[in-house]
Amino acid sequence: MLADNAHQTNTPSRSPIRILVVDDSPSALELLVYLLNGDPELQVIGTASNGEEAVKAARRLKPDVITMDIHMPLVDGFAATRSIMEECPTRIVMVTASVVPREVSATFKALEAGALTVIGRPLGLGHPDFDTSMRELLQTIKLLSEVSVVRRWSHARNHPPLESALASGRQIRLVAIGASTGGPLVLRDVLSQLPATFTLPIVIVQHIAAGFAAGFAEWLGQSSGFPVRLAEHGAPILGRCAYLAPDGVHMEVTAGGQVRLTSGPAEHGLRPSVACLFRSVAQAYGGNAVGVLLTGMGKDGAQELKLMRNAGAVTIAQDEESCVVFGMPGEAVKLEAAHFVLAPDDIAATLRRLGTQP
Repeated sequence: MLADNAHQTNTPSRSPIRILVVDDSPSALELLVYLLNGDPELQVIGTASNGEEAVKAARRLKPDVITMDIHMPLVDGFAATRSIMEECPTRIVMVTASVVPREVSATFKALEAGALTVIGRPLGLGHPDFDTSMRELLQTIKLLSEVSVVRRWSHARNHPPLESALASGRQIRLVAIGASTGGPLVLRDVLSQLPATFTLPIVIVQHIAAGFAAGFAEWLGQSSGFPVRLAEHGAPILGRCAYLAPDGVHMEVTAGGQVRLTSGPAEHGLRPSVACLFRSVAQAYGGNAVGVLLTGMGKDGAQELKLMRNAGAVTIAQDEESCVVFGMPGEAVKLEAAHFVLAPDDIAATLRRLGTQP
């Protein structure tokens, strides 16, 4: 059932962010509306219980942000997102309760359809992690309400001038990548452009909701055609494979070429953190590594990308034009942590060159 809701409990100093909430579960819908309307910066202007209603409501209400459920009757969240992005492009946040790896893998199709990010549905009011999940939802909506609805990046131009960065003739042995909001599609596009002759191992920290890492690894490998596996403690880091940090633990690398998973304190409120990974790469690989910091909110990994550069590594930040959120790479640029500031296609081209160094 479609319902408009113009109620606002508080009067903020500026116009609130207008939200359309889409979910086929009456209890989940009620919780989402309650949580969102409880923030003075947000206002739920309508609800929908299936994708067909969502498309009609998006066209009529023109919300700033849509929270979209995935599994719904009549028209699911994937199809609804595609229709909305074709008819009336809108910022869409996919909100799902799925945590089974294969089901989670399927949810990333929503990003291909045009959604900006996928997050877990807030946990019940009595759950110990309720406050954390609620804050994540509210922060995500507020942040994404300010980004451009459609993001495109240019195709690869001339290869960046790597010769100066590689003047010492060192051998690259590892690529380390950090990403947050907007990262999944960029990672897919970069990995999909690495040929069979690319033999370097890749280690990745992608900020993602708890329970989603295994499904994300499955989706990323299938959609990019590049081998991706969830990292395991003590496992050797092999060539032509990407290792994704699991949920709830930091991922580090050792000088002996192994993965190390730790349960140390969160950094920048995050575990796994890009900072922890990049710091270990700087220590273990020095100038024989590449560091890449992609789109994402906050500043996780920026200072540590500078540490990698100081250790002699080749460092890259994604450019502002192609980022969904220029937070992390933007901080790295301010710190002069990156040798190169590039669009995703150029990042892939650079990695191709580095991965085939003699």
